Amino acid sequence: MPPKPIKLAAQHISMAFTRDGKTTPVLSDINLEVAQGEFLCIVGPSGCGKSTLLSAMAGFLSPTSGEIRIDGQAVTGPDPRRIFVFQERGVFPWLTVEGNIEFGLFNVPRHEREQRIAHYVKMVGLTGFEKAYPAELSGGMKQRLEVARALAVNPDMLLLDEPFGALDSITRLTMRSELLRIWEAEGNTVVFVTHDIEEAVQLADRVAVMSDRPATIQQIVTIDIPHPRDLSSVRYLELRNGIFEQLGLAHKI
Repeated sequence: MPPKPIKLAAQHISMAFTRDGKTTPVLSDINLEVAQGEFLCIVGPSGCGKSTLLSAMAGFLSPTSGEIRIDGQAVTGPDPRRIFVFQERGVFPWLTVEGNIEFGLFNVPRHEREQRIAHYVKMVGLTGFEKAYPAELSGGMKQRLEVARALAVNPDMLLLDEPFGALDSITRLTMRSELLRIWEAEGNTVVFVTHDIEEAVQLADRVAVMSDRPATIQQIVTIDIPHPRDLSSVRYLELRNGIFEQLGLAHKI
């Protein structure tokens, strides 16, 4: 098959923050490409700048040097075609499930809006909870709601910043499967930041491994295992252990 077109290109991205006259370098000469429809995970040590890089991709932060291009156009600010799902759940507690999903659809005709709401309620498994408020939902259901709200606006890209980090281990496994199912159905390009190497190898087409700060891309690992993945297979363990080794954590497996 011919290669997929490049959706996102980060070219020589460096980032530094200055506070009280002191400059702290965070990212150093990051070069990264993400193909159309690809699921890319970014892993690295805590505090290395993973979320900073994702925020630059979303247009929330401007690189100190370098450029990020999406569909060949420079990223100069946020854009509704790329939706950011934050680490802390961002559903609106004063809106119902339907209201949360509807939130970004104010320019969509009512009939189409109702169809989209029904479609994504069903897709994320919240049928029967349309009139429920977030306080009535479990943590995993709230996270599914946030994914539904993001997808309802038909984004080209989903940028997810450790979205399952606050969930218990069983719910995390369920949410990974749900996200994969939705991604395969919708075909969005996904960039997913996680500190969980197991999660990255289970989800991604490729895993970008970042170094300590000021961070560079140490390695990009292609996960050449079809979905659904056998987490006990020899190849899965080889890939997972290789990333642990790259991060200097092999002794903790």
